[in-house]
Amino acid sequence: MKCRYCGSIDSRVIDSRPSEDGLSIRRRRECNSCGRRFTTFERIEETPIMVVKRDGRREPFEREKVAVGIRKACEKRPIPADTQNRMLDEICREVYNTNESEISTRAVGELVMKQLRKVDEVAYVRFASVYREFKDTQTFMEELQRLLNEQQ
Repeated sequence: MKCRYCGSIDSRVIDSRPSEDGLSIRRRRECNSCGRRFTTFERIEETPIMVVKRDGRREPFEREKVAVGIRKACEKRPIPADTQNRMLDEICREVYNTNESEISTRAVGELVMKQLRKVDEVAYVRFASVYREFKDTQTFMEELQRLLNEQQ
């Protein structure tokens, strides 16, 4: 594993343990060149799933793209990083559990909104406003009203 500080590939594992979700192994490493320590995660390599975009293009599913969307929605909200990571893990688990080779961006977006809705309504509305491409304040208000109606 390449050291993030000096770039050396000579490091040793100091400690290994399963992550909280059990889907990866957390490893503490020490660089044999510079002596600094860093953490790596080992995950099972998933079979590639293609995401079908709205315009019909296909791209490989990228966990990091979902993570960016979640982080943007949760920006300046009191949502801990570990909660965001758990949401990301759950979304990715659901994507891979479809046992399909393709999934639409719409389906991925719905999974993200489902997780955000459970955690924080403001983050949910932020994501929905971008994802559903609200054209005006009326569409935005309709979504807020739907959210309020479901709370009652």
